[in-house]
Amino acid sequence: MLNRLSPKSYGRYLLFIAGMGGLLYGVDVGIIAAALLYLDKTINLTIAQTSLIAAAVFGGSMASSLVAGVLADWLGRKTLMIISGLLFVLSILLIFVSQNFAVLFTGRLLQGVSGGFIAVVVPLYLAECLSAKTRGRGSAIFQLFLTIGIAAAAGVGWYFAHNADTAIAAAKGNLDLMWVAQNHAWRGMFLAVVYPGMVFFVGSFFLSESPRWLFRKGRLDDALRALRRSSSEEEAQVQMHEMTETAAAATPSAVKTSGSLLQRKYVVPFVMACVILACNQTTGINSILSYLVIILKQAGLNASHATQGDFVVKALNVVMTVVAVALVDRKGRKFLLVLGTSGVIVALGTAAVVFHTFETKRTDVKQAVVLRIHGDAMDVPVASLAGQQTGAMVLSVLYDYQRDTTHLSLFARFKNLFDSGEKSATVLSTDSDPVLHIAPEGEDAGRPLEIKAASLGPVATVTTGWTIAGCLALFIAAFAVGPGVVVWLALSELMPTRIRSSGMGIALLINQGVSTLIAGLFLPVVSNYGYAAMFGFWTLCTVVYFITAAFFLPETKGKTLEEIELGFAKGK
Repeated sequence: MLNRLSPKSYGRYLLFIAGMGGLLYGVDVGIIAAALLYLDKTINLTIAQTSLIAAAVFGGSMASSLVAGVLADWLGRKTLMIISGLLFVLSILLIFVSQNFAVLFTGRLLQGVSGGFIAVVVPLYLAECLSAKTRGRGSAIFQLFLTIGIAAAAGVGWYFAHNADTAIAAAKGNLDLMWVAQNHAWRGMFLAVVYPGMVFFVGSFFLSESPRWLFRKGRLDDALRALRRSSSEEEAQVQMHEMTETAAAATPSAVKTSGSLLQRKYVVPFVMACVILACNQTTGINSILSYLVIILKQAGLNASHATQGDFVVKALNVVMTVVAVALVDRKGRKFLLVLGTSGVIVALGTAAVVFHTFETKRTDVKQAVVLRIHGDAMDVPVASLAGQQTGAMVLSVLYDYQRDTTHLSLFARFKNLFDSGEKSATVLSTDSDPVLHIAPEGEDAGRPLEIKAASLGPVATVTTGWTIAGCLALFIAAFAVGPGVVVWLALSELMPTRIRSSGMGIALLINQGVSTLIAGLFLPVVSNYGYAAMFGFWTLCTVVYFITAAFFLPETKGKTLEEIELGFAKGK
């Protein structure tokens, strides 16, 4: 039935299914934000394990992006899209039934593997299927749906968080009922996003294969047939002619080493794409999206307001991406990237200053807290540490139960890194029970309690919380207009055809590697050094991004992939 669609109708279908891939990638990133409010309430997790759960998607994406290019060349773009959809559905089901860290981590890792495949193959597929006139807007659809996926995940989180808070209030202190509400909340969040995964999986079966992949495989008739499904006869013939000319112009040595990234004409575009993708992650985008609710809570908003702020910021991401889609083929890639990175620098820098101003009011109370340890537990009333300080106060403690690893095997020691580690506890003087309770759970019983750090300071005001929310809104708007859309175009446009799949895989590997590292270090860094340090680091990294975009990135607006490749070959 879909084979009978007009080129215009099929083009819309192609963009919708490819866009659904972007939506799944956005869900991968965004769904964890609200879930983090309840995960460690029903599954015993350390700070390190919580960070691993959040970062697992990026780690899985990093691993799969390494082989995604090879698989896309071997199996075809369409086949890899089908596999990606299947893996996403399976990962969600595994997360939903998980009862411990290992299974939950595996499900998140598998979710990341799916995302890594999608992030390589969908932009690759779009770049190879669309004409030069529509490639900018068409490829931007991937980013648009990605932001819709992030916002949809935030909306799902807001809905389940609101229901959980209502159920917890109705429980009136009944711990069993509270546990059920929290457990249902995060599992419901994940299960709700399985349906778009099923749409992408089934819908990919009805797409045509990439015409450029078919051409490279020598299937010229199939390539022309694929072009005719999404283009007019004249446009299809023109694109076939360009592909034929480009192939004929290749020197014998170039053909012989067609897949090598070491050729001089390939090094510059490959390195530039890698730098752009690495800088894209050092803005902190994925960590901010993953921990947005936690950041807003730390800034002074309650759970309900934090999830609302999370949804508003991510909805703004969708709106500004629509603006970027309208501008990308008019203003050009370079202009948007310079504009966007400028706004990101202002937003991150302001947030760093606000957090620094607030965090410097904290005092170190570690020694006073250590004196409260009795055996392997402790109870610390906030009022007992407040002294002459007045107003609402918050006590934060970083602690650990020490294990004797002297007689453990090397494997057991490695496993121990994931089974135990630092935990944090926070209590406010305004809580119904303003006492910090720390007691061992499970295997921690009988082990010595060690206080790593303890601080006491004023509770952040709601005004501070909304100020940070405003900074993050500016950040997401600037990122969406510039880096959010341009990065996927840069990835697919800068890479010459012969190295596009493998080059994109390696570049995305670097991208996801940086993302995984930052996401994994986020909670340990802010627990030890504060949020100002993290935001300050992202600000400095974005300055490097701005310089790269302003002085080194070429403009590719309105050029065919073959023209861009020829320009690099001639050293332009």
